[in-house]
Amino acid sequence: MAAKNTKKVSKKPNKMPVSKPVIRDTPRVLAKSRYASFRLHRPIKPLQPKLSSGLVILKNSLRTLLAHKRVFLGLTLVYVILSLIFVRGFGQGVNIPQIKDSLNSLYKGKLGGPKTSALLFGVLITSGNTTANTDGGIYQSMLLIIMSLATIWALRQVLSGKKISVKDSFYKGLYPLVPFILVMMMVGVQLIPFAIGGWLYTTVISGGIAVSALEIALWGSLVFLLIILSLYMVSSSLFALNIVTLPNMTPMRALRSARQLVQYRRWLVIRKILFLPFALLILAAIVMLPFIILLPVIAEWVFFAISLLGWIITISYMYSLYRELLNE
Repeated sequence: MAAKNTKKVSKKPNKMPVSKPVIRDTPRVLAKSRYASFRLHRPIKPLQPKLSSGLVILKNSLRTLLAHKRVFLGLTLVYVILSLIFVRGFGQGVNIPQIKDSLNSLYKGKLGGPKTSALLFGVLITSGNTTANTDGGIYQSMLLIIMSLATIWALRQVLSGKKISVKDSFYKGLYPLVPFILVMMMVGVQLIPFAIGGWLYTTVISGGIAVSALEIALWGSLVFLLIILSLYMVSSSLFALNIVTLPNMTPMRALRSARQLVQYRRWLVIRKILFLPFALLILAAIVMLPFIILLPVIAEWVFFAISLLGWIITISYMYSLYRELLNE
């Protein structure tokens, strides 16, 4: 029999198709971290440049005022005259020489003079801005709005290199009056928790309702949280007062822009804002103590003038901080 031809068939394994790597045309981008207020999440580092210290911002604001002192001293002079006519009046509010004689008879010795001066400075702070009539508060609010708008407009113009006059600040700077008032009303709403906290402190803690240490701690914590809540909200809305003075700007757009401006660095901004009242208090003490010691007769009038100048400095400081946030 013929031998059968047997063919060996080699069994080769089936090759699986190899997937080719997908080449992307665009690089991969990490998803941006989203921030939500009052929620726990990992800290987000801001991409903006680091802000200057509060002292540097204050120096820059004072440098701007001094470089254009004719305009800003003129604004302050107008503010003083209008406040005397419509708010305070020309009568003497606090008899500083009489109070000083009474305190000198009470505090004697080496520490008597510093104690007397410190107490008189405290008296000026607490009662130096009292109004002489019942309608003074309304006029004071109106003057506050007018002077704020005029000062913000003047700062924007002089920092852009333009030459202006005091008259121009009032004629051209008051056009965004209604949007500015609406933003101020929003700031007032955000200060309601602060007012409630102050009322609770006066009624419960100072009024003696909370007696034990635990009660004082609990009520004090509540007051502290209410104050922090107002500071948290106001820390962005204060910059909306500068933004809303721009042309064709609405209050809601200004508030949204202000929130974006302080995003990821709100607590840092709060520190810069809280630095200002302490710095102004120190500057006022440096200026006022020589008048309290040597010329107590005119000390009240000098304090009245520098308190109004302090408002111009406050607006300049906040505008300088606003420009820092804009990286200008």
